[in-house]
Amino acid sequence: MELHKLNLLFIISRSRTNKQGLAPITCRITYLKARKEFSTGLFIKPEHWQNTKQKAHPPNEKNNFINTQLSLIQNKMNQAFLFLQLQQNKFNVEAIYKQYLGETQNKDKSLLEAFHYHNSKMEKLVGIEISENTLKKYRQTLNHVKAFIWFKFKRKDILLKDLKFSFITDLEFYLKTERKFFPNTYLKTTQRFRRVIRVAIAQDYLDKDPFMLYKPQRIKKEIVYLTSEELSKLENYDFYQNRLEKIRDLFILCCYTGLAFNEMSLLEQKHIITNFDGNKWIKMTRQKTSKELSIPLLPKALHLLEKISLTYPQRNNKLLPKISNQKFNSYLKEIAFIVGINKVLTHHIARKTFATTILLFNDVPMEIVSELLGHSKISMTQEH
Repeated sequence: MELHKLNLLFIISRSRTNKQGLAPITCRITYLKARKEFSTGLFIKPEHWQNTKQKAHPPNEKNNFINTQLSLIQNKMNQAFLFLQLQQNKFNVEAIYKQYLGETQNKDKSLLEAFHYHNSKMEKLVGIEISENTLKKYRQTLNHVKAFIWFKFKRKDILLKDLKFSFITDLEFYLKTERKFFPNTYLKTTQRFRRVIRVAIAQDYLDKDPFMLYKPQRIKKEIVYLTSEELSKLENYDFYQNRLEKIRDLFILCCYTGLAFNEMSLLEQKHIITNFDGNKWIKMTRQKTSKELSIPLLPKALHLLEKISLTYPQRNNKLLPKISNQKFNSYLKEIAFIVGINKVLTHHIARKTFATTILLFNDVPMEIVSELLGHSKISMTQEH
């Protein structure tokens, strides 16, 4: 460990003499080219101060007292500096001053402590700024990082100050090779981890950002959506099973509204409003982003809403039948096989179809598409 010197200098402020003609004595400490000045609480006649010798002169009762106090300050400061050196941790001039004052240094935070701090704050934002699902993903990220720490170091936790750039790259490699994560999954995991670290830096738990040199490889995903021909084929197919017809209708409804699965499940009559232009719109708040959605109901969407409301009884004021996301996607795969659509259908493809086939192919500007999808950033829309 390289040793650096602490410089201490007493200076008097001749321009700030009081009514008695006494100037205040200030102590200046310099460490690693950084300075800290503080008042000693002592005053002296300017002509009695010997700057080169750093002492009061000539000897008399008052000057002897000043010299004794300055000597005590210097000794106490050197003791504080020596104490911090023995800890073999990095410290700065502010830490030396705090140690001199007798203030307890903050205990080094661990990585998992930073995670728990972040997630506890997120818990309080559920339903205000974030959804329960977002919180769940941060908890999953915590579990992935815990598993990696044990895999790599055979430890349950590490200190934040020991977090290096290599930790980030090794974590990414672990997620790819040991956990077999797809590119989008490990990228999202490291993005959430990065947010936790940024919060830790904002709380002064960490001085340097280990992500500073990290540049994730952006994987350009192929956007899967239904073409207008495939959409028409799906709309016009006659199903003999009610369960498949129901899922098809819900899926097509989302193709014409862009509703995410959560919003589809929560849709109520109160969300259907008549706008100033006399047309019906969906107005509700998107759970994921807390952004207000305003979606015009196209004729086909209106027809499907009427058909579904007449066919299936409402439950708890909800307009649409209840079904889990997992079962919904399972039925969609069955539907794609029956209809002859050679794509792995999921509910999310309905949103992509709305963005691409319904809007962009009809020359709706990207900014409007972003608003209709309830995206917080236009870059998210561009990925659709």
